[in-house]
Amino acid sequence: MITRRLFHWLASGLPLSGLSPLMARPQVSGNWQIATFQVDVTCPIGHPCMGGGISNAKEVVDPLECRGVVIRNGDLEKPVVIVSIDWCEIRNEAYDTFRDVLAKAANTTRERVILTAIHQHDTPIVDLYAEELLIKAGAKGSICMPDFFLKTITKVAEAIKQAEMQFQNLTHIGTGQAKVKGVASNRRFLMPDGSPSFSRTSATRDEYARSQPEGTIDPDLKTLSFWNENKPVAAFSFYSVHPMSYYGQGGVSWDFPGMARQARQKTMPGCLQIYVSGCSGNVTAGKYNDGSPANRKTLASRLESAMIEAFETTRRVPLKKSQFRSVKLRLEPRMSAGFSRLELTDRLRHDPKPFHQCLAAMGLSWLRREEDPNHTIDVPCLDFGSAAILLLPGESYVEFQLYAQSARPSDFICVAGYGESATGYVPTEKAMQENDTNLGDWCWVAPGSESRMKTAIRSALGL
Repeated sequence: MITRRLFHWLASGLPLSGLSPLMARPQVSGNWQIATFQVDVTCPIGHPCMGGGISNAKEVVDPLECRGVVIRNGDLEKPVVIVSIDWCEIRNEAYDTFRDVLAKAANTTRERVILTAIHQHDTPIVDLYAEELLIKAGAKGSICMPDFFLKTITKVAEAIKQAEMQFQNLTHIGTGQAKVKGVASNRRFLMPDGSPSFSRTSATRDEYARSQPEGTIDPDLKTLSFWNENKPVAAFSFYSVHPMSYYGQGGVSWDFPGMARQARQKTMPGCLQIYVSGCSGNVTAGKYNDGSPANRKTLASRLESAMIEAFETTRRVPLKKSQFRSVKLRLEPRMSAGFSRLELTDRLRHDPKPFHQCLAAMGLSWLRREEDPNHTIDVPCLDFGSAAILLLPGESYVEFQLYAQSARPSDFICVAGYGESATGYVPTEKAMQENDTNLGDWCWVAPGSESRMKTAIRSALGL
């Protein structure tokens, strides 16, 4: 089936179809070099959005993009690739496969490909084994189109090869941040009787929910920029919020973060603008967004304003050192009622709702991986000393981002979420104890994950 064909293709050692032959990479003076790439990764009409959870693609409102950089030499043993993609999630074997193909193109290793999805809902989720299960079961639900995925990762790999013919010196990094006003709010708020509610979704029309305080968020957008002397080459903007205004009608879109990114790109055409979603599992725009289409532009404008301020206040310093670390994280599968293999298999085969079939298939795909006691999730960190990029899995709650920043309070710690996304939500223990209602069907990790996450965070940060 799908995964067997895929693994045979990867194991064959043959050149990726359509890729140009490997040419000698030009050498550039200096200790660090950087190359940038940008690829259209728009899904075809009919492709499921959000893993079959909402309407299939009916039209393309915005093209989807994959943007990234390759950084090499300096103190790094092998190149590091940093990639942000306008997709909802990449899960299980698909996540490993994507990184393997890009690693081969960049002459590096899988764990050195820092791959993060932005998580807009009107975009694809990819889980190859889950799709195979749906096909075998004759289910009505569908998560992804494997052929589109394989063609896309080949195209991104080709873009990396082409980009590496244009390496340039990387001499400085820049750090700047600004508060984003009127965008993020925590899902959690208190009801009049003091009990917690978790119903503040991306589009919230309930006036009481919208009137409540923002709650626990990271209010700052952080911009980490890479420079060749006084020329900015690439700027990564990190912000923690679910990146949706309205969605679910079949209009493929990069939504308000993509709009803000594109506006910045037009202003700074020589500096590749890359947006990265932080740990946003429990953070939405719900306090400030009622789901009206006009509000997409408003949210984009607010995000763009923070991007401008963060770049204008950037402090540029010479790049003196770099270090790459990757920590192995083990998160146990959730086995509570409804999540056993038997229950998930029954749901896959007999649930009348196609999306429920998809959820069961994704749960089984994760469970299959976690039945291997040696399976772990990579938690990578590219550390420049005074600044670092840390990638965490799935829909990690914002508390993990805040914890990472507090662990090195004097440094500029940029946290990305939505790495290996097979976990679904990665909540805090408090959220589980309070019966966070969002954890009913999109959380595949067992209680006890918080302590493991924090241990991995500290190790990845070199503590």
